[in-house]
Amino acid sequence: MLKTEYSPLLETFEFKNGIELKNRVVMAPMTNFSSNEDGTVSRPELDYYIRRSGGAGMVITACVYVSRSGKGFPGEFGADHDGLIPSLRELADAIKGEGAKAVLQIFHGGRQCPPEQLVDGQPVSASDVPAELPGGGQGTVPRPLTEEEVTGIIADFGEATRRAIEAGFDGVEIHGANGYLLQQFFSPHSNRREDRWGGDLDKRLAFPLAVLRSVKAAVKQYAQGAFLVGYRFSPEEPETPGITMAETFALIDALTAEGLDYLHASLMDLWSLPHRGTEDSRPRIEQIVERAGGKVPVIGVGSLYTAADALKSLDSGISLVALGRPLLIEPDWVQKLAGGRADEIKTELDPAAQAELVIPDPLWRALIHTPGWLPVKQ
Repeated sequence: MLKTEYSPLLETFEFKNGIELKNRVVMAPMTNFSSNEDGTVSRPELDYYIRRSGGAGMVITACVYVSRSGKGFPGEFGADHDGLIPSLRELADAIKGEGAKAVLQIFHGGRQCPPEQLVDGQPVSASDVPAELPGGGQGTVPRPLTEEEVTGIIADFGEATRRAIEAGFDGVEIHGANGYLLQQFFSPHSNRREDRWGGDLDKRLAFPLAVLRSVKAAVKQYAQGAFLVGYRFSPEEPETPGITMAETFALIDALTAEGLDYLHASLMDLWSLPHRGTEDSRPRIEQIVERAGGKVPVIGVGSLYTAADALKSLDSGISLVALGRPLLIEPDWVQKLAGGRADEIKTELDPAAQAELVIPDPLWRALIHTPGWLPVKQ
């Protein structure tokens, strides 16, 4: 490895459970809309991951639904029954075969699930509060989950973890961010329940913590060696009432007290500033790292396209740098950095480079037709 100013990004990193990453770069989880209709991973999807797993120290997959009622996207792969374990194993082997650790992101979409992706066409959530949509519209009104369904979904997260272990993954990441079901239970906007799963802050924490316990119990029962458990969360919500930074800190405290291997802060811009719930004007990520207090490593993500961007991100105190969109644009991001060619890292999507970039058709169409989500080469 060439010694350069960017060498801190290429240093190894060891989790407390002994799992070691070859560098500090993580491939962030990104939905690719490219799985088969039966929930299995498609060949183009495998090729897409293989193309991006040679550089990063750890690859976090697109989210998989743990319950059929939680399928949030067309072309999403699943982990809701044992028949999908061979497909999951193919994906784990593809990622690990290129030298990266493989982490399966497990999720339930809740009220964010499109009705056409559900067997009964009815999204579910903590309460019957629809999502607030950009432009002021309202989403589909979800059906509140029954007590039995809540406990069933908690068990489903544990079962999905068992399947990840049997498939050979190195860990799972619980998706508690981006407005999906775990966040819906934690949020005072979407959770208006009056039972043990809703009400004050402690009751709104009950579901995320129960999911974490279910996942950890599966790891204890089934994993033969070290296995990572991470949790992704979104700091703050724009809605009123909504999650504030103060409540985000409470979530961090609760998760770290329960015990897990890492926290992953979901941000569109790593350096974004807080809006409410703290008098501290520093970027959210700095406050999150400080609150985690060295108990668990924090992964940071958000518009870090260049090597200089990624290097500067370490100044926030994060342990690992997650790259999502940058690895769509430049699959050889880490290899170029390690080879002393940081100036050759592409930071704009080439509209003529789909084949070279190994991006499946459904994902490519989504990228091309989502203005502003990726910088595009003109």
